[in-house]
Amino acid sequence: MKTKGISDFQSLTVRQKLMLAVIVILVLSTLTVFMSIYLPPAVDWHLFFRPAAQELLHLRSPYSVQGFPMPPWMLLPVLPLALLPENIGGALFLLLNLMVFVYSAYRLGATTTTMVVFLLSPPVLHSLLNGNVDSFVVLGFVLPPPIGLFFLSIKPQIGAGVALFWLVEAWRTGGLREVFKTFTPVAIAWLASILVFGFWFLNWENKVDLWWNASAWPLSIPVGLALLVAAVRKRKMEFAMPAAPCLSPYVLLHAWSGALAALMTLPAEMIAAVAGLWIIVISSLLGF
Repeated sequence: MKTKGISDFQSLTVRQKLMLAVIVILVLSTLTVFMSIYLPPAVDWHLFFRPAAQELLHLRSPYSVQGFPMPPWMLLPVLPLALLPENIGGALFLLLNLMVFVYSAYRLGATTTTMVVFLLSPPVLHSLLNGNVDSFVVLGFVLPPPIGLFFLSIKPQIGAGVALFWLVEAWRTGGLREVFKTFTPVAIAWLASILVFGFWFLNWENKVDLWWNASAWPLSIPVGLALLVAAVRKRKMEFAMPAAPCLSPYVLLHAWSGALAALMTLPAEMIAAVAGLWIIVISSLLGF
């Protein structure tokens, strides 16, 4: 069944669609200029993603950039933005991430309330302003598993729970054959990345003890395991989405956006969770 919004758009004339496209482009262009001038530099865009993309553009290893531990395919949407001045590219990267968050939330069944509250949550704002890529991992939740696994593997601390859920579902659906069909594309990509760049994922730095680590591990392990069991028993992916950050010893604040995304169809629960996060953030800022 088509939603009202989609039906209304399809009923527009070609001229109306072109005018709408022009308006959208003008608004996005204005936002880009405004953000490039007034927003402070996004830390992760400045330190990791833009330099790594530039290295790849010069046919060098992106892993020469200290602190960049992600699969090379994460840089594909960054490459054209890395050719621009840093402030312009950073502003466009923020808009790109925002649009990916919005699209993913929509595909997850967000209501107007959950969409707005989710976008105003500390994890999402933290990801956008830092220039990180959590939105692309959340996007993986709504894509077909063979494609979505490429996105989930960008940050296992967000996507590993859903990847395990998809493994079980593939086995249930078609046994070993379906497992191979689902996981072979991403496995081949990982093998190819190792052949080209070596064991790049071993360059991960131990940041577990740093003050900005927002993981509740190991106390959260029972919660993560319970969520995985519930996801498998009930065959509902929403339970698997918050499992990974509960099982990871290193989770930044913005990585909890994947857990929040599980509440897209539950307005009251989304409001409660985001209110709790803001209480934690404000209490930390006040030194409590």
